[in-house]
Amino acid sequence: MSRVLVTGSAGRLGRSVVSTLAAAGHEVIGVDRAPGTPGDAAVALPADLTDTGEAFEVMARFRPESVIHLAAIATPFSFPESVIYKVNTQLAFNVCEASVALGVRGVVVASSPTVIGYGAPGGWAPSYLPIDEAHPTRPWNAYNLSKVVAEETMKAFAVAGTTRMAAVRPCFVIPPEEWAGAPTQSGHTVRERLDRPELGGVSLFNYIDSRDAAELIAVLAEALPELPNGEVFFAGAADALARKPLADLLPQVIPGTEPFAAGLTGTAPAFSTAKAQRLLGWQPKRSWRTELQETDGKEGV
Repeated sequence: MSRVLVTGSAGRLGRSVVSTLAAAGHEVIGVDRAPGTPGDAAVALPADLTDTGEAFEVMARFRPESVIHLAAIATPFSFPESVIYKVNTQLAFNVCEASVALGVRGVVVASSPTVIGYGAPGGWAPSYLPIDEAHPTRPWNAYNLSKVVAEETMKAFAVAGTTRMAAVRPCFVIPPEEWAGAPTQSGHTVRERLDRPELGGVSLFNYIDSRDAAELIAVLAEALPELPNGEVFFAGAADALARKPLADLLPQVIPGTEPFAAGLTGTAPAFSTAKAQRLLGWQPKRSWRTELQETDGKEGV
């Protein structure tokens, strides 16, 4: 198989990506300033990829066939806005530039569903539901603005070079330990997000198991040569992280969604993964209903 370099390999999504790629037989090089890269990685090293020289040095040293770029400040407002914007955009630019310059065949860049702008303090409503990749982006803070820039950076290098590129927008990532009760990136547990709809309502109850997201990324990396260059994909679960249908819940937490939410039937999510299913043959396998039941012995519903 091939050599794949994963940035952000110690993160909640990075760990699953490393394990998934290694299980498929790839030689995985994990790069992260924080410890925690799984032992499945052939090599794990700290590196500051916001430094252009270090980014080029890592690419030149390992000469990967593919790069999965996950490294970022992953939580909005966790640092000063200027820091989040500078770090995330510099990471994306340096990784794309070094990859193209040193002949990497394929690059997958992690973006975020937040680019569509939900949670804006001045109010927000979707243009339609379910939301797909054609939905307008409306960034309003440094984090989601940095992800829009990361997508546009990827597209610019896709146009300018021969490296095949794509971006993926993983929904609220939940790794296995968080199904078992560990705090999510929001600080609440999964069960608390289910019990208190206002917690997940601002993000339209989106989520994805980290292993499902990792599997999509692995499939996407393999499919890059056959895809139009510069594509963007949502990665989400097949249902919403909510006990009641979104047709009932969304109008309660996001005013203005009534006419659109009515079209969501049953447990249907607010985000569509039809594009990934159509072009990649990928479908999510895991749901909060099965994962919570398996880990704590209680019914998910």
